[in-house]
Amino acid sequence: MDDLRRPRRLLAARRSGPPALAGGWEFPGGKVEPGEEPAAAAVREAAEELGVRVELGDPAGGPWPLGRSHEMHLWWAVTASGEGEPRPLEDHDALRWLTRGTLHEVPWLENDLPVVAFVAAHLVPDGCDNGGHAF
Repeated sequence: MDDLRRPRRLLAARRSGPPALAGGWEFPGGKVEPGEEPAAAAVREAAEELGVRVELGDPAGGPWPLGRSHEMHLWWAVTASGEGEPRPLEDHDALRWLTRGTLHEVPWLENDLPVVAFVAAHLVPDGCDNGGHAF
């Protein structure tokens, strides 16, 4: 996200594999390692996949089901002060900043669609300088 208090845009990542997921868009992140807290995994995965340190805000709803045996934990997060722009380093071949008005311009992976709907309701509308929704 670009701002924890008044988010206007969020970062989406296009999967580079496996073949069944390649080309689909998702929220960056990955698996929680044994003994690791989900929030710590989110910070570690941002560094590994995007090459940036992030500061976490509140959880973004959830946890969100991923099939029958997994779940997704998602946080509102911003790039830490002094960090550059995120880059697709692992598991992705493209990144894109999306606004409330452009969220549906990419083909989201099916499991991310409920999260997209949740997030859309909390992004400041395009062109809105006053008001809007944010955590």
